[in-house]
Amino acid sequence: MNQIYNLTAKLAELALPLSIPFNSKMRQFVEGRRESFHILERKIGNEDKVIWFHMASLGEFEQGVPILDLVRSLFSNHKIVVSFFSPSGYEQKKNTPLADAVVYLPIDTKENAEKFIDLVHPELVIFIKYEFWPNYLKELNKRKIRTLLVSGGFRQDQLFFKSYGSWMRKSLESFEHFFVQNSESEKLLKSIGMNNVTVSGDTRFDRVAAQLEQNNKLEFVEEFVGDRLCVVAGSTWPEDEELLAEFINNDTSTTKFIIAPHQIKPEGVAGLKKSISKKVILFSEMEDRLLSEYQVMIIDTIGLLTKVYNYADIAYVGGAVGTTGLHNILEAATFGIPVITGRNISKFPEAIRLRKLAGLYTVNDQKDLQEILSKFVEDKNFREKTGMISGHYISSNTGATKVIEEYLQK
Repeated sequence: MNQIYNLTAKLAELALPLSIPFNSKMRQFVEGRRESFHILERKIGNEDKVIWFHMASLGEFEQGVPILDLVRSLFSNHKIVVSFFSPSGYEQKKNTPLADAVVYLPIDTKENAEKFIDLVHPELVIFIKYEFWPNYLKELNKRKIRTLLVSGGFRQDQLFFKSYGSWMRKSLESFEHFFVQNSESEKLLKSIGMNNVTVSGDTRFDRVAAQLEQNNKLEFVEEFVGDRLCVVAGSTWPEDEELLAEFINNDTSTTKFIIAPHQIKPEGVAGLKKSISKKVILFSEMEDRLLSEYQVMIIDTIGLLTKVYNYADIAYVGGAVGTTGLHNILEAATFGIPVITGRNISKFPEAIRLRKLAGLYTVNDQKDLQEILSKFVEDKNFREKTGMISGHYISSNTGATKVIEEYLQK
């Protein structure tokens, strides 16, 4: 199986450039990787002490920020390298001040793993949540480089826990320690002989809790919302927006709506605006407009959503009506507000748990959304009680970063 994997990785590396003319994201994926070794050669010297973080995408980066901050304070004389697998992480965070070098992780071939680790020569490696690349892990193990998994999450359906997954289980031996989110992950690891496990929780709770201590003021949102009830829909996809547009068009209240689409391509934003019959303003066109006159605002830019949630009375988080994947519910919940999502949350334990606590409600169709969102709008007591559950869920699950700090200081 290992030979088949290596052959597949090599073929993928050769074949991926052929897709460049047909897909802009694939162009970023391929062309960005061509620069990875050059970036490392420029920014990391042979004598530098280095700590390497790997994150799959933007969500894992946000999850890793508390650990990045921690490591920078504990190892101030080290350089930090951050690698991403996906364009959504790299393109948004390639200039982050939290790292000295940010790169795409080259495809997991034996040759790339050897060259990458030669250039980075890390003393410590931290993988955030998941992405287990066998050749990189094998090379780290071979060189006896300390490697940790932080905020790990494991599921029974993963290859590690299959009868034919022994070659992938071997990769896990590279980890000095696993810091996992829950007891289910701990049990799964121990079932295959991995006993170097600590249930530390999820660093995302520390990340979003810290948001409350930031300056979340946005004057344009204050002007838009005024003293009205506000629904914020974050990281929405077309299937989410279809449900929301119908609700907004039928709404007879004075509620304000802010929609922050996951993708902000002009044609998508224009289509969303056209689908809404109420008075709509885009973030990009609000200059010299009286914002209080509008009922709906579309945030057609990135980087504002976490602060926009500060003004929400109710949050809708996108990605779970379809199959694209639920976005971060914790960013909204930390502000102590009710959360609504689609029903496809089976791979998101934090959403499942918050739903069990009655701080999150899921919808499958227009009828579901109409029922629960109307109830939140009309019933203040129900809205506030649900929001208190969400806020408490966040505050009671912080502390993962502290557990990891104690381990690193041993």
